[in-house]
Amino acid sequence: MAAAAAEQRAERPREEAGPGPGDSQEEPAARRPDDLGVETAEEATEPSEPDINELCKDMFTKMSAYLQGELTATCEDYKLLENMNKLTGLKYLEMKEIAVNINRNLKDLNQKYASLQPYLDQINQIEEQVTALEQAAYRLDAYSKKLEAKFKKLEKR
Repeated sequence: MAAAAAEQRAERPREEAGPGPGDSQEEPAARRPDDLGVETAEEATEPSEPDINELCKDMFTKMSAYLQGELTATCEDYKLLENMNKLTGLKYLEMKEIAVNINRNLKDLNQKYASLQPYLDQINQIEEQVTALEQAAYRLDAYSKKLEAKFKKLEKR
């Protein structure tokens, strides 16, 4: 209310607002009640006792409804978290089962590889022998070419 009165005073021209701190004019004898920012008698009356009781009851009812809503929202949040935790737990169980199956299959593959290892070693030995035999064949071929060249040379003489 005081702010509205101050705005009204600021909007009036200087002569209507009355003297300022530096003015030597006397104060006008009659001021309007709203010029001073003072509440009038009818504005300052307090509500009667039954109105206060009704207002208190209304406030408590609304506060109760508000708090009930807040508690309900919180309960719903907790229920949602509980459901999310349950679903996450189920997902982790599924992932655990998958990991156990992968582990089992890996162990089976390692056992099969271990059982095939002697055969793989034999294959490696055979490959080494084939390589050695191939080298011997190349050397034999080179030697046979030399002999053929010597034979042709002796034949020409």
